[in-house]
Amino acid sequence: MKKMFTKLFSTGLLMCLTLIGFSVKAQTTSLTDGNVVSVSSSNTTEAFAPAEAKPETKAAAEVKALERKRTKAAEDTSWKPQRRVWGYTFGDMYYDAHSPAVSVPQGKENNYYQVPTYRNAFQFRRLYLGYDYEITKKFKAEVLLASEPTANTNAASGTSIQSSDNLVDSKMGFFIKNFNVRARDVWAGTDFVIGELSTPGFALNEPGTNAPTSLSETTWGYRSVERTITDFHKNNSFDVGAALQGTFDPATKNYGYVLMVSNNSAAGLLNASNPNTGFYKIFYGDIWGKFANNHLYADFYYHTARTAPATAAVGGQSNSMYKIFAAYLSTPFNLGVEAYTQTFVNGVTDKTSNAVQDATVNGLTIWVRGAISRTWNYFAKYDSYNPDTDFIGTDSYSVNAGAAAYGAYDPYTKEHFTTFGLDYNPTKNVHFMPNIWYIQYVDNNNPSVTGYVPNNHTLVYRFTFFVTFGK
Repeated sequence: MKKMFTKLFSTGLLMCLTLIGFSVKAQTTSLTDGNVVSVSSSNTTEAFAPAEAKPETKAAAEVKALERKRTKAAEDTSWKPQRRVWGYTFGDMYYDAHSPAVSVPQGKENNYYQVPTYRNAFQFRRLYLGYDYEITKKFKAEVLLASEPTANTNAASGTSIQSSDNLVDSKMGFFIKNFNVRARDVWAGTDFVIGELSTPGFALNEPGTNAPTSLSETTWGYRSVERTITDFHKNNSFDVGAALQGTFDPATKNYGYVLMVSNNSAAGLLNASNPNTGFYKIFYGDIWGKFANNHLYADFYYHTARTAPATAAVGGQSNSMYKIFAAYLSTPFNLGVEAYTQTFVNGVTDKTSNAVQDATVNGLTIWVRGAISRTWNYFAKYDSYNPDTDFIGTDSYSVNAGAAAYGAYDPYTKEHFTTFGLDYNPTKNVHFMPNIWYIQYVDNNNPSVTGYVPNNHTLVYRFTFFVTFGK
């Protein structure tokens, strides 16, 4: 009996000690975890009591209120800054079915100049890599790198390829084509742009700004196949300068203008072939409009530039251009017409009469494009180009410095250019375009004149690809 009582007492004592241990541990854990507990000791209560809050001064309250107001004013949930990398490329698998002999100076301005007949190759004709950065809602920066190789790699023209590196002849080298900053709405409906930027000649296209989106290159829509006529014949597509790009109706942006002044040196600050750049400037003006519920586009363009000072033999030289572009846009087809006249003041010398003369250029384009189905489209384009409307076929001419600095100007050769093809567009921003590229050359000289070149042509069959990303 005594042993049983001892066992019961020991068991009960052990259970009491265990329960006391759990209780102490529970209280300790609660304090450690930061939970609210009840503590009987007045000292402990004082130790864990929160410090008495000090009243906020009026000055401190006003500072906090001002900070909250500034933060709220800075927030603009309706504007999201655009910071994007974008680019595109186009090129061809081509077969040159016929070209003039490499020694014949015809077609200096086209992609296949001095490419031998029967050459076939894969070729990039343009690679773009751009970056748009909106600094604030007011200011935007644009950067564009470009590579625009031609098909000509013939050693006779001073180019070559070494060790599989096309950079040796700069064919695939990148250059800075645009680098500018835009200030939006310097006054209602007008942006100010400064740096290296697109001219209003044909290519300017800036959605989301006060610049035009209806000039000839964008409306033609097939730069990947061939350039517009003034681009083909070397009118500036970009230059270093400043411009006002505005709309007369900021709410709808159906009518607008561009005024620009620049160096007339494209990507170079100075031009070795024209040392007068940096002294003379080129001035551009453009008025554009969209009519009939955006079914009719119209554009009037003008530029003028001094190109060389007067000498004992040749007076002061300059060139100017007037150009009109119009397009009709509809569901079954789009039709465009572009015509221009350009004057090179004191541009050529008639060596037969020893007279310095102006040279007047006339150019005309007609194009059509449209849809066949959801994924198939068609396009066709014809250009007529006369480099000197006053050319005398029995005389001999030389080109003076001011005109010679303008691309590859040649008063001798008339050109008739045609291209047509199909456009397979399986998904957004991807195009495959089988097409035919043809240009005919007609010598302005009479056949009896020494140096006369018989009519000739370049004919190329192409499968063109065009891919865009980021925009």
